[in-house]
Parts: sequence; structure tokens; C-alpha cells
Amino acid sequence: MLLNKLRLASVTAVTLAALAPAAYAQSSYPGDKPIRMIVPFAPGGTADIIGRVFAAQLGKELKANVIVENRAGAGGSIGTRFVADSAPDGYVVLLASSSTHGTNPAVYKHLSYDAVNDFTPITQLVTVPGVLSVTKDFPAQDLNGLIEVTKASPDKYSYASSGAGGLGNLAMELLKSTTGARVLHIAYRGAGPAFTDVISGQVSMIWEPVPASLPYIQSGQLRAIAIAADTRSPELPNVPTFKEAGLANYEAVAWNGFLAPKGLPADIQKTLNEASVRALKDPELQKKLASLGGTVVGNTPEEFRQVIAKDTTKWKQVAQQANISLDN
Repeated sequence: MLLNKLRLASVTAVTLAALAPAAYAQSSYPGDKPIRMIVPFAPGGTADIIGRVFAAQLGKELKANVIVENRAGAGGSIGTRFVADSAPDGYVVLLASSSTHGTNPAVYKHLSYDAVNDFTPITQLVTVPGVLSVTKDFPAQDLNGLIEVTKASPDKYSYASSGAGGLGNLAMELLKSTTGARVLHIAYRGAGPAFTDVISGQVSMIWEPVPASLPYIQSGQLRAIAIAADTRSPELPNVPTFKEAGLANYEAVAWNGFLAPKGLPADIQKTLNEASVRALKDPELQKKLASLGGTVVGNTPEEFRQVIAKDTTKWKQVAQQANISLDN
């Protein structure tokens, strides 16, 4: 009997000793180990800048080193897939976007990841409104006029996008299907050449995020028609929202968010969400994000999951209706 008790005590001690490091590692997250935040786009772009300013403040909140690592390629799919394949331990996370988790799933039928099911949501960081702009001499002054002009002369007018299958392309196709506007699509490789041809008058209009469009609008080279946001932009206070212009259900917003691989332990998810929300309340961070045209969100993981699910569903419907597919 005594021997059995000694054996039981020995087994119990060994079991507890084996479990202790794992329990300690989880409860002390993140500890001294650095967190790698993967930005699936090239350095210098808006997503990269947002990722870096957020990572710096998140590191302060977690008392950890949060390192931004760029893994660009395939419209963000390479870096996004890398995170999906990483261990769900909280040390590899993703700076996601409305491209990686909105438009890409809509236009790539054979995408290498599942935008909803391959990730653990942490929080949505910012939304960035888009603006529909036209040439200086476009023969309409408001959204209703634009719709009527294009209906009266089907396919006479055109819109530029920074790339086929991107948000600018899908946002305009949503506008067309919602209103019956008749406008041809001309895709470019990047926003720069797209803006150049709209400004020169070769193309009639363009839908792009406010930060990219603002310099051309403020200089008078383009004229803003409507903002895709719930409220007017502080930088463009005289430009109505699409809702104010008569399209109550039109939604086309760019965003960035924070994700981890699926299977992330709930306590680490909670730690990351709470630290992220605190970081987003920092006045200096808010100022930096506002300068990029971003409106801070900081929602719950479930709310963010719903945003992703809603976006992927909506843009898939738009892409199917417009027959947009980028699969080879």
C-alpha cells in the first residue's frame, strides 16, 4: 500500500512538473520572446506605415518587442498564407486588410487561405474611407447627375482603378449594380498612372481611398463627388457621403486589422485584444492614424470576425455579378 502511494505521488509530481512550463509560458505571455507582425505588403505603403506605428504602441502595452516583417507578393497572399501556417502561439501575427480579407477572397477562387476560418480575430484597427472623384470638366456636379449622365450615354464614360479586382474596381462595380450607372472599367498597375490619366481627362473618374485622392482634390485637379463613409471626412467637409447623396446602403470601406493563426488560445487572444484597444486609445497613435486618413475602431474579436465575414460575402457577390476573376 505504501509503495503504491509513493508511486502515485511520484507520477503526480512528474505530471505537474511537465505541465508547469506550458502553463507558465501561457500565463506569462508574451514574456521575453519577440512578436513578429507580418505585413503582407511592401515597405513604405499605407498598410506598412499603419503596421509600424501600431506595432510600436502595442509593444509598449505588452512590454514586449513587436517586430514588423514585410512578406509581400501576390496581392498580400504570400504573407497572409505564412501567418495562417504559423503556430498559434501569439508570436506570429498579421496586419490584415480589406484586400487580404475582403477583395482577394472575392476575385481569387483558388486562394491559398480561408479568410474567415484560417485565422483568429484580434481587433479591427482602422477604417479608411474611399472617395469617388471626377475630372474637372465632367458634365455632372453630384452623384445623381453622374448616374443620369452615364445612363444617358452608356459606356461613353470610364473609370480608372489601381488594379483589376482591387477595392476601387469592386467599389465602382457595386455602384454600377446599385444605381444602373453605365461606365467602362480601365485597370492600371497602381494608383499613380490611374490618377495621371484621370487628371489628363483620358478617363472620367476614379474611386480611391481619401489619403491617395486628397492632394489632387485639394489642388483642383479632380473634383470629389461622394465619400464612402458613415460621416464626412474632416479633410473634405463639403463633400457628402454616399448616404447623404441618396445611396443609404452603399458601403465600400478600406480597413486594416489584427489577426493571428486559427487555434490561438483564448487567454492570449484576450491579452492581445485588450492591449490593442489600449494602444488605439493613445492620443499620439490616433493622431498618426488620422494623418493617414484612418478612423480608429478597436472592436471585439467577434465584431471583427463579423466584419470579415460580411466583407467577403459582399465582395464575392459583386465580383460574380461583374464577372471578375483573377485566377489563371
